[in-house]
Amino acid sequence: MKYSKKYHKIFNWEYWPSSFFYIPNLPYAFYLAWRAKKLTFFTAANPSIKSSGNGTESKYETIQLIPEDLRPKSLLVKPNTSFNSVLEDLNRNKIIFPLIAKPDIGFRGLLVKKIKSESELKNYLEKYKIDIIIQEYVDLNNECGIFYVRNPKAEKGKITSITLKKFLSVKGDGVTKLKDLVLNDDRAKLYFDIICQTKFSELEKIPAKNESIKLSVIGNHCKGTQFINGNYLISQKLHDTFDKINKSINGWYYGRLDIKYNSFEELERGENIKILEINGIIAEPTHIYDSENFTYLEALKEIRNHWKNLYNISTTNHKALKIPYKNTREFSKEILQLKNYISTIKNII
Repeated sequence: MKYSKKYHKIFNWEYWPSSFFYIPNLPYAFYLAWRAKKLTFFTAANPSIKSSGNGTESKYETIQLIPEDLRPKSLLVKPNTSFNSVLEDLNRNKIIFPLIAKPDIGFRGLLVKKIKSESELKNYLEKYKIDIIIQEYVDLNNECGIFYVRNPKAEKGKITSITLKKFLSVKGDGVTKLKDLVLNDDRAKLYFDIICQTKFSELEKIPAKNESIKLSVIGNHCKGTQFINGNYLISQKLHDTFDKINKSINGWYYGRLDIKYNSFEELERGENIKILEINGIIAEPTHIYDSENFTYLEALKEIRNHWKNLYNISTTNHKALKIPYKNTREFSKEILQLKNYISTIKNII
């Protein structure tokens, strides 16, 4: 199985390392930097977010930019906070189990976990002595990523990407154990190790015929979620809704919103939705990972198109609104600190 898993990922580009998508585009990035006359020109894109969202920003602070009715209830837990204090804060904020725990600084699903009980939460917080966000579990049926850009001089922006997320799941036949259903599914078997961590106690059970078993509730590609190109759903109504949302989030012009919703009609109207995260300049138009509808070369081109938008927004902010570019040395220091932080976390996983 290990061999077939490795073989499958080699010949399916959606699983390739991120460097395969960015190194080929570096000449274009340097060209944009040359035009802007600053290597770190992109740091002026989102003035309200640290370094415009280069991965070192606090997710908790960033989500506070979102209007309260559009964001999940959340609290920030500092290392070594007494567990009783955490439980009191949960009660005060009316956050109940199950809930979501994740690092305040992190990306690509790093340590994001659905927590079902007090004991599980206590173990999580004792293991990871870093700033942790505890967030209410948003029990809406669907999740998507919507990439939105707006030039600061323009009244209206543009949705450049919609990524529909299909959570990893298998369907029971009334005969086969869950473990074997997973191993017999072309996609699910690639994430068997992850599934064992979350579904270990259920692997020997036999799901009922036609029973759908959701294997992950975290909408990240690394957790098995399939990204599907939903750009055909972009409409004027959706644009109008996200223009309003953008205007309500001060100092955010470029990036992707990860959103939970029930029906696309409600999403179009901006009703009954929750924005889980704002992703800034390192956000990807994740619809490109729909390898059934996109080619690798088309994915590279789409990244360049988004970088062109990033250039226009950043340079406008800098010239018209006098937003400074971050010092190159300071930016490099932040990236080095992020790298060390991620290495530290991975050593305790």
